[in-house]
This record gives sequence, C-alpha cells and structure tokens, in this order.
Amino acid sequence: MNFEFKEEQLQLADALRRWIAREYDVDARRAIIASSAGTSATAWSRLAELGLTALPLPAAHGGFDGGAVDMFVVMQELGRGLLVEPYFATVLGAEFLKLGGAHGALLERVAGGESTLACALGERQSRHELRDIATSARAEGAGWRLDGEKKVVLHGAQAGTIIVSARSGGGQRDADGISLFALPVTTPGLQIVDYRTLDGQRAADVRLDGVRADAAQLIGSAGAGWTILEAAADYGAGLLCAEAVGAMDALFGATLDYLKTRQQFGVSIGKFQALQHRMADMYIHLEQARSLALLAALRLDGGDAAERRRAVSAAKYRVGQAARFVGQQAVQLHGGMGVTDELPAAHYFKRLSTIELMLGDGDHHLARFIAQPGFSEGAAA
Repeated sequence: MNFEFKEEQLQLADALRRWIAREYDVDARRAIIASSAGTSATAWSRLAELGLTALPLPAAHGGFDGGAVDMFVVMQELGRGLLVEPYFATVLGAEFLKLGGAHGALLERVAGGESTLACALGERQSRHELRDIATSARAEGAGWRLDGEKKVVLHGAQAGTIIVSARSGGGQRDADGISLFALPVTTPGLQIVDYRTLDGQRAADVRLDGVRADAAQLIGSAGAGWTILEAAADYGAGLLCAEAVGAMDALFGATLDYLKTRQQFGVSIGKFQALQHRMADMYIHLEQARSLALLAALRLDGGDAAERRRAVSAAKYRVGQAARFVGQQAVQLHGGMGVTDELPAAHYFKRLSTIELMLGDGDHHLARFIAQPGFSEGAAA
C-alpha cells in the first residue's frame, strides 16, 4: 500500500497553503467571524477558482472525480488555516447527492461554486445516533409533507439547499424507513435560525412546518435512505479527521515555536527536559492520529463498507483522543496566553473540541467499532 501523496496533490496543498497565508491569516479570519454573514464571498470564490468545489464531484457534473485521499490533502490545509467557510458542509451535502445518483444540475452548480449545501441530520434527542429521527415525511399526492426540527445544522443559513433526513416509515430508531430530501432554503415552511458556534463557525436550527417536497427532491429511494446516510456520514467523519490532523499539526508547530522563543532563567523554555518530553508525547499522538486518518481515507476510497466503518470509527476515536491531548498540552505550554483570543492556540483548541463532537464523538465511535462483526472473535484471539 502506497502512503505517498502524488505530485499533483502536493502542488494543490502548497497552492492552498500559500493562499491561506496570503489572504486568510488570523486577522482576516477574525474579521470574517465578526461580520454579519460569518463567511466570506471572496474566499468562497477563491476556493472555487482553486478547483476545490469541483474536486470531489463527478466529471459528468463538472467535477474532477477526486477521492477521499485527495480530500484528505485539502482538509488538512483547511484545518491548518482554520477556515470558517461552508466548504465541509457543501462537500458533505454533495456526497449525499452523488450517492443518490440524481440532482446532476445541482451538483454542477456546486462544482462551479455557484451553490452551497448544508446537511440537517441531527435532532434534539438523537445526539450522535443519526438514525434516531423524529422528523416525519408523509406521502401526500405525488409528493411529501415534512414536519419536524433539526438542530446544529452547520452553515444552514449560508446554504442554498439543505439535505434533510426524515422518517417516512418504521420506528423512530429503525434503519428502515428513512428518506432523504434536497430542499431549497426558499421552500415555504422552512424556518432557519442562524447563530455562531464556539469555534467561530456558523450553524442553524431548522424547523419544518408543513414543508412540501416533490418526488424530484427525494435523494435515492423512499424509506431506503440509511445506506446513503451512513456512507455519507462516514465520508464526512473522515474529512473531519483530516481537518483535525491539519489543525493539530499547526498547533504543534506554533507550540514548538513558542517554546523556542519564550525565555525563562535566561534560556528558552524549550531547553527544559520536562517540556521536551511533553512535546514528544504530543508528536506521538499527532502521528498516530495522522496514520489512522489516512487509513480511513484509503478505506473510504475502497468499496468495502465493513472496512470503511471500522477504519472511520477507529480514526474518529483516535483523532478525538489526540485532539484533546494536543490541545490541552498546547494551551498549558503557552501558559496563561494559551486561552486568549490573541494567540492562535485557543482557536485551534476550540475547533478541535468541536470536531470531536461532530458526526459522532469518541464514545460513539468506540462503541460502533466494537459492534462491528468479527471484533469479539479478534479480541478473544
């Protein structure tokens, strides 16, 4: 198995890193977060010009057929740059549309950077179990009526179309009976409340009151959406792992620079052996997380659903552990300055803490990994 990145992937990463350093530094990011929109139209246009909106989409719809490993490279750089643009939400939404096999016109607009997406999957009672769905979808005539409420929809108010999971049959926690819909935000009955999250991103609560959806807005088959939902959620979790690795890498580098420049007793504190040991522990956590995140990307590009589930849950669990350790150590090694808005360390830690809770936290993915077929037999051996 080849773990080396291709020359084209490295060139894309370098171009993205240089753009972030030039136009999306800490001050620019702070101004974007404080703006009423919470995102930057200029930055989004630049992402589209770099080909990032088209990268993961099919060539038949204006994309470049990029795989999860290609996206691993991109998400690492976005993690380093702490971007607050709706890129992850849009790419995740596009994965739903790709797996559904329709909505080609919408995918073309996404590829061109003309449209953004959001995914309304979580509910008040569901926590990390995405098949726990109370939002209802009832067949009415040739279409559907949707009622319910979705919580913490990342960039829900910044999207042009929202992917919604709803229950059209079965019990509230059943895998069967889940249907998925692509709803324009202008749909009557769709109410969106926007707010800022801990890490500077934007999220929204979305209420559906008698929302009408026609048959063309259905993603995949009615009542059979769990397969798509699970696969897309795994894809999103894999991307989050890559973003977290990029953020941890940048945070590790910033902490190392601080230890080299901060003076105490006439020498840099990086010369103290106890602090060197802590940096070594941080590096081990970072590299283990990077390895599992890359393995998850490789499994996402494969066709084995069981291997995908195992690799993604293992990566999400290990990356969450590493993010907590690296973040806490970085804040402590920066001293009191580590929790202030002036230094990037606090912003990285906030983003890493938020990523750990998205699309399943460590406990959720550990339980999911253990529940996979063959785990008990392998543990006993």
